Amino acid sequence: MNDTPSPQAQDSSPDLVQVVLSDCSAADADAVFGALRTHFRGDRGDDAPRQTEASRPAVWTGSFLAAQAPGPVPGVLLSGAVTADLQGGPAAVGRLRAALEGAFRAAVEGTASGDQEVQVQLRLTGADRGAPPAGG
Repeated sequence: MNDTPSPQAQDSSPDLVQVVLSDCSAADADAVFGALRTHFRGDRGDDAPRQTEASRPAVWTGSFLAAQAPGPVPGVLLSGAVTADLQGGPAAVGRLRAALEGAFRAAVEGTASGDQEVQVQLRLTGADRGAPPAGG
């Protein structure tokens, strides 16, 4: 049994990272969240992102407890690029970013630092090796 508190119970934790995915398909958002779920406990469970209306831009959010550095991360293929905004404590954002950089090709598009939080925007594209996203 894992007694790690859920991300909702740890909303003030320095290990909590808010993740916002945009500019991508639902399948690619699911691939990114799936890669994160492999290493970090999140609030999404196995809830796959779904596109509700084709005419509206889609944004998917999740919270992950990044209390420990991720292990080896297998590459994941994407059908297109994904914009990922990460916000939280500096160490936790660094751990989550390391997992994403291991699973995808990642380019930093912007950063902002506050007193106790950082925000990083990454542009993710598929890895050179790996498995395609489900349904893609």
